[in-house]
Amino acid sequence: MTTLGFQLYSARNFQPFSEIYPKLKAAGYGEVEGYGALYASLADGELDAFRKELDDNSLTMPTAHFGLDMIENDPARVIKIARTLGIEAVYCPYLMPDQRPTDASGWFAFGQRLQAAGKPLRDAGLVFGWHNHDFEFAALPDGSTPQEQIFAGGPELDWEADIAWVIRGKADPFAWIESYGKRISAVHVKDIAPSGENTDEDGWADVGHGTVDWKGLIAALKNTRVKHFVVEHDNPKDIDRLITRSIASFKTY
Repeated sequence: MTTLGFQLYSARNFQPFSEIYPKLKAAGYGEVEGYGALYASLADGELDAFRKELDDNSLTMPTAHFGLDMIENDPARVIKIARTLGIEAVYCPYLMPDQRPTDASGWFAFGQRLQAAGKPLRDAGLVFGWHNHDFEFAALPDGSTPQEQIFAGGPELDWEADIAWVIRGKADPFAWIESYGKRISAVHVKDIAPSGENTDEDGWADVGHGTVDWKGLIAALKNTRVKHFVVEHDNPKDIDRLITRSIASFKTY
């Protein structure tokens, strides 16, 4: 059975995390995924305390998100945080709308930028890659997509594939897994509610309670080198429901 992780961003509105970790442990999760605001500003002693709390709940943090600014401007700090928390793979998660290129050459250059930013991390033995949303799948003027150009510009980039965002970007996740499976080292496992439902949760659903074909996707992903499956929900209204129902569904795939 694959160890299932949980993106802690999903629980950002249900504080404190000290009450979330025992719930994850009790439900059967073995891993969590961090995000920059959790640890980017922590002093060394605070990082040690953070790690101890994970250890006390039998949780590891093999994957984590870090903002591009920190990755580019203070890679030594990223590496220090990774070493302290046991992070093995770092993913850059987002690019603000006002910073996004508008053509293929711009996105290719962004891929080159990520490639260069990740070199100190790769040299330190960490995996480094990109985590997608939906905007990477909108057609550019030349007919290509930002995601293709990012990968072309960054030949060593790994991919944390957020499948539900691929679908929201009106792309075929099976085709992308077929074409770029060799890049996939982690996957966000989340679900999309039927049209018009869960509007108070931004249209997302607990895993197994939406429209995404996770059974088929898990089968397709077995042909990739994916190591980490991470449950995420961008705006849940009931964290206990999300935690328990998502892992119960995942165990059936």
